[in-house]
Amino acid sequence: MAAPTLLLLALLLPAGAWPGLPRRPCVHCCRPAWPPGPYARVSDGDPWRSLPRVRPTIDIEILKGEKGEAGVRGRAGRSGKEGPPGARGLQGRKGQKGQVGPPGAPCQRAYAAFSVGRREGLHSSDDFQAVPFDTELVNLDGAFDLAAGRFLCTVPGVYFLSLNVHTWNYKETYLHIMLNRRPTAVLYAQPSERSVMQAQSLMLLLAAGDAVWVRMFQREQDNAIYGERGDLYITFSGHLVKPAAEL
Repeated sequence: MAAPTLLLLALLLPAGAWPGLPRRPCVHCCRPAWPPGPYARVSDGDPWRSLPRVRPTIDIEILKGEKGEAGVRGRAGRSGKEGPPGARGLQGRKGQKGQVGPPGAPCQRAYAAFSVGRREGLHSSDDFQAVPFDTELVNLDGAFDLAAGRFLCTVPGVYFLSLNVHTWNYKETYLHIMLNRRPTAVLYAQPSERSVMQAQSLMLLLAAGDAVWVRMFQREQDNAIYGERGDLYITFSGHLVKPAAEL
């Protein structure tokens, strides 16, 4: 009988009527229970507004899993358009001095020169007659033919030429400095009882294969140049001033 009796009393009596048990505060059904939830709205007149709110926090490190393996690398994307050039950078520091290079080949300069003479006098025997020479003073590479009296140009360029002769008493002296078949300059002296030295010089632009020579030109009077075996009165000289490659 004791167990049914106690059960009946528990159902009939309120919780605060039991001796030795604390009394619960009275809570109205129209207001939320205390303390309010973390997301509950609290009005200005609510007595719980001045109390701090407690928000639960979750440690992400606890929920974070282990690092997975690297995936397969995808295909490379298309190249983008070229962007505008950037601003000029600052000048870098001066580099170290390099090593000395090997010596170069010596500069090869072109040379051409001749100087010839005639010791015997010469009288013209025809209207036009080439003057041959019998004395070689300078003849680089054998470019001057003494017997023919011609210099054959092998190094094209600007040449300085000079002709010196001694006139004959009472005879006319009429000479041409020839370029191939064209007279370029005249050396002339009228007949006189006194013989004199006559000279002519000029510069010519010669091409490879051009020939330079001296020609006697006979008119109504006898044309002659004086010479002696012991002395050199007649000379014809020329040298390269500047090669055509440097013009």
